[in-house]
Amino acid sequence: MAGGVKPEDAGPHVPVLLRPLLEAVAPVTGTWLDGTFGAGGYTRGLLAAGAERVIAVDRDPLAFEMAADWAEAFGDRIVMQQGVFSQMDAYAQDLDGVVLDLGVSSMQLDRAERGFSFMKDGPLDMRMSQSGPSAADLVNEADEAALADILFHYGEERASRRIARAIVRERTVAPITSTLQLVGIIETCLPRPKPGQSHPATRSFQALRIAVNAEYDELFRGLMAAERALRPGGKLAVVTFHSVEDRMVKRFLTARAGQGGRANRYAPDIAQDAPQFAVASRKAIGPDAEELAVNPRARSAKLRVAVRTDAPAGEIDARSIGMPQLKEARP
Repeated sequence: MAGGVKPEDAGPHVPVLLRPLLEAVAPVTGTWLDGTFGAGGYTRGLLAAGAERVIAVDRDPLAFEMAADWAEAFGDRIVMQQGVFSQMDAYAQDLDGVVLDLGVSSMQLDRAERGFSFMKDGPLDMRMSQSGPSAADLVNEADEAALADILFHYGEERASRRIARAIVRERTVAPITSTLQLVGIIETCLPRPKPGQSHPATRSFQALRIAVNAEYDELFRGLMAAERALRPGGKLAVVTFHSVEDRMVKRFLTARAGQGGRANRYAPDIAQDAPQFAVASRKAIGPDAEELAVNPRARSAKLRVAVRTDAPAGEIDARSIGMPQLKEARP
C-alpha cells in the first residue's frame, strides 16, 4: 500500500466504478497500465490496491501538470507517458492489467477554455491532446452531409440533418467559434426538453468530441493493443459511458473469447482458432445505489472485465465489433 492512500481518497475527482473495478480484478499485483490517466483516480486506486507500478497514459499534457504535486510521493511507482492508449503495446509489454475509462474527463469538462462543455461559454475546441484540428474547424469546414453523418452515427442524434443544415446556414453569416454559439444553433432545431430530459446539445457535443479525437478508432485500436500488451492471465477492465462504446467493447470481448458470430448480417464472420480472452462476466457491471448517491456521473457507466489467455494476439475487423462507419471522411 502506497503511503496509506486509499482508493476513495483519490482527490476531488471521484473515479467511476473504482470500487467494483478493483473487486473484479483482485488481486491487483505487478505492473498495470492506466490508459486514460485523467485526474489520476484509477492510478491511485490501483497503487493502493497493491499494484507495484502503474504506467499512466494520457494524450492531454494538462493531466500530468495537474498530477505533478501528488504523483511525486509515489516515486517510480508511477511512470508518466504522454500519448494514446492505442499505442500501449509500444510503451509496455507483459502487463498484469490494463484499465480504460472512456470518454471525456471531469478535468476537461470543468475548464470552459477547453470547449467540451455545453453549459459554459468557451472556444469551440474539444481537443484532448490540445493539438490538431478543433471542433470549430470541423463545424466550419465540413460539408452538410459529413456533419449530419457525424451527428447521427457518433451522437445518435435523430435530428442530425436538421442540425447540420442549421450549422451550415449560420456559418455563412459568421464563423461558429464558441460553445454557446453552437448550443444556440442546436436549440433552435430541437424542442425544449422536459424535466429530467438531457440537454438538447448533449448528443451533438458528444458526436463532435468523438470525431475531433477519433475516439472510436482509438478504442478499436486500443483494445487490440491491450491484447498484444497483456501477459497470459493479465486483466483488461474497460469503463464505458454510452451504448456505442459498450457495444464495441462487448463484441470485441465476445469475439476474442471465441463466442463470435456476426455484429450484423452484412459483417464478416469472426473466426479464430483459440480465444485470446476469457470474459469474467457476460453481463456488464453497473453502479450500485451507494455509488450513485455520491457519484451521479456513474449513472450510465458500464464496466466489462476479461482475462488474457496464452493464445497469440491477432487482428479483428472494426465492422465486426459494431464500430460506426462514416460515409464522409472528416477533414
